[in-house]
Amino acid sequence: MHGFHTKVSSNGRIIIPAQFRKELGIKAGDEVVISKSDNGEIRITSFEYALRRLQELARGKPMGTEELFKMRREETI
Repeated sequence: MHGFHTKVSSNGRIIIPAQFRKELGIKAGDEVVISKSDNGEIRITSFEYALRRLQELARGKPMGTEELFKMRREETI
């Protein structure tokens, strides 16, 4: 994996490099999921990928709607 150096603006905005947006299919106005790990990393994931991942996790075991929503909330925190 390769990274880019960028700055955070005064209002907290960052720029996702064009190469990453292109590779992930992220376009202006698209929703993304931002999560933080316990070791201080921040992950930005396309909404479509996050949704597919959640669906794959749900296929592994039967669960109710409330459990799915809980998993989704925890994933985005």
